[in-house]
Amino acid sequence: MSESQTHEELLLAFRNAMRHVAATVYAVTTRDGGQPFGILATAVSSLSFDPPSLLVCINRTASLHDPLLRAERFAVNVLAAGNRDVAEHFMAATPDRFALGDWEDVHGVPVLASAQSSFVCTTAGSHEFGTHTVVIGTLVAAQHRIDAKPLTYFDRHYIDISEAPRQ
Repeated sequence: MSESQTHEELLLAFRNAMRHVAATVYAVTTRDGGQPFGILATAVSSLSFDPPSLLVCINRTASLHDPLLRAERFAVNVLAAGNRDVAEHFMAATPDRFALGDWEDVHGVPVLASAQSSFVCTTAGSHEFGTHTVVIGTLVAAQHRIDAKPLTYFDRHYIDISEAPRQ
């Protein structure tokens, strides 16, 4: 690690290092004017136990950004190992990301029934930082499938951890 990295070198080192951090794959979804919007994300985290809440980091250039900020609610769907096809479909340049998968309407937002877990949140606030907006959501509904493992992303590849031992 050099103490005198240029800004460009630092950005490249950060990007390369983050590629090697395994991350759960999330489909963040909402509705705007009745139309569903969604993107894949890995920058999602629990925020507080009371009130139960999450934060989602969305690039300001993402198609979901503005609809998410206008929405009263959004969902965070933790994709299951069996949802790889949904993830790949979401990543493709397709006009209808929701054509594949078993999507249901829960509290007015798209929720993937086969997801490992899903959280429906009321938008509680946002904060811009750098290239992204941090959106905070307070939980209004949640589901979890004990039989499903999450889809994981590592070094630009989906990793199936379904063989990992369960405690």
